[in-house]
Amino acid sequence: MKELDPTDPIGQNIIKLISNVCFSVFVFSVLIFTVIAITYQPPDPWESSRALTKVFTEIENATFQTDTSVLKTGEDIATAPVATPIGSVAPITESTIEKSEEELGKNVTLKSGCEDVSVVNCSDPRVLIAIQRFNLRTFKAISFLDYQSPVNGSKPDECDVVWRFRNKKEKSWRKYRDFRRFKIGFTDDCSYKVVRPGRWHSGINARRPRIRVNATRNGQRAKVVPAVRDDEINDTIPVLGSDSAFRKGKYLYYSRGGDYCKGMNHYIWSFLCALGEAQYLNRTFVMDLSVCLASTYTQSNKDEEGKDFRFYFDFEHLKEVSSIVEEGDFLKDWKKWDKSHKMKVPVRKVGSHKVTPMQLKKDKSTIIWRQFDAPEPENYWYRVCEGPAAKFIERPWQALWKSKRLMNIVSEISGSMDWDFDAVHVVRGEKAQNKKLWPHLDDDTSPDAIVAKLQGTIAPWRNLYVATNEPFYNYFDKLRSHYKVHLLDDYKYLWGNTSEWYNETSVVNGGRPVDFDGYMRVEVDTEVLYRAKKRVETFYNLTMDCKDVSVGFPNGDLFLDWNCDYVASALY
Repeated sequence: MKELDPTDPIGQNIIKLISNVCFSVFVFSVLIFTVIAITYQPPDPWESSRALTKVFTEIENATFQTDTSVLKTGEDIATAPVATPIGSVAPITESTIEKSEEELGKNVTLKSGCEDVSVVNCSDPRVLIAIQRFNLRTFKAISFLDYQSPVNGSKPDECDVVWRFRNKKEKSWRKYRDFRRFKIGFTDDCSYKVVRPGRWHSGINARRPRIRVNATRNGQRAKVVPAVRDDEINDTIPVLGSDSAFRKGKYLYYSRGGDYCKGMNHYIWSFLCALGEAQYLNRTFVMDLSVCLASTYTQSNKDEEGKDFRFYFDFEHLKEVSSIVEEGDFLKDWKKWDKSHKMKVPVRKVGSHKVTPMQLKKDKSTIIWRQFDAPEPENYWYRVCEGPAAKFIERPWQALWKSKRLMNIVSEISGSMDWDFDAVHVVRGEKAQNKKLWPHLDDDTSPDAIVAKLQGTIAPWRNLYVATNEPFYNYFDKLRSHYKVHLLDDYKYLWGNTSEWYNETSVVNGGRPVDFDGYMRVEVDTEVLYRAKKRVETFYNLTMDCKDVSVGFPNGDLFLDWNCDYVASALY
């Protein structure tokens, strides 16, 4: 074969051609590597597998089908106790009682005497000290915050007293109240002692009705039911006030999307996304207080519109920690401004969730109006927080607490058992009927199976609260031969038409009565369950069938458990 002669023009051209090809390949390789380096995004640290990414990106109908018999909100999933508000009272302890006794001994001279043991002087401070000591020894699950002076009961040796308390398992700073009647006696040294405590809310003479009149948005006075009210609940709707106050504000307004009438898990997941974006943009969130309750929670088995957010969640806490304005007032103020001013309010309309919060960060419009007009699932609010936005938007879980009115019912149920009870959580319903996914659940949650399981776990004749979605009240009758069984339906009087809850929710609802619906039952059942001293769960305790978990967590995680693998989570 003839070798190339470098002096030959043809040989020189071939060498140049080869050099150019090699250089082009090198340049092209560098270009590809540069593009990959710029566009490549490593997976988030919390992504444990590609399965999680697949679930996030291929959601077709995000109804969040979780075990809805146990639901929790911000005060339950907190990793640290909520800061105590300024002006709150420290819990009463034995040391504080001893200090009270010292001050009493220095400043007061009273006869606690045994002259007449049939009559008790309830105004004697030593009576209150005896009751405080008794409560500390008896009700160890709660912290006592303050007491009012005891008053006379129905008999000469009875005293009624009211106090405020907080459950030690609850991470929020909310206060609750109880008023009880105590039978008071004397010790050998003629000091007072508690002979017998009354039941929850038995001290009716200490319950002083406080009729409070609230100003409404129109400056009128709301109709007040003449009943005992929780004066610490203030869920009135905040108003903007003057035109100038409206114009100076910055707002994030979400039109109603496909999330409406979905399950409550879906609603919470989307609502907190919207609230998180408003906080990220440093804007006031325009909030629609109207909630559509999905058919899974209604007696009619149909979606029911017109429910009030305040029925289910703590609106007072939400407006304290978040900048919000009610949608109706906002739209009125907006229309009023545009009608009375030549210069309209600057509005940025955003038609797609693909416009990220980061792109809106520097927008100076008074109103950013996200419109969700696309077909499902493109019109779900939570889509705004997907993708790159998930690294910037933090869902404010601590802003969402359960309704204080519902939590009062929880306290009344727990208090009726003197805060000394165990609980079993029995999941049945559709799961028990689905033999394909849960082949053993029905048998494992039969009355005989539950009795056999609990006998090795819970002592006989303990107060046993059964949190369940089983609709038949008598289903658990076999447990009554071994335990003092309590079911939610045993406490219907707490939401009946003569109850405090009924009266107060009717006021919120414009005088119309409110149904105690399925979601309210779930909220109350959940909170009573988690106040039990011993708790037996359906999954991992009663049955070995897998628990299906598919739920979003505050840090954005999505844990799945289809193979009976243990999942450590903040919710379960």
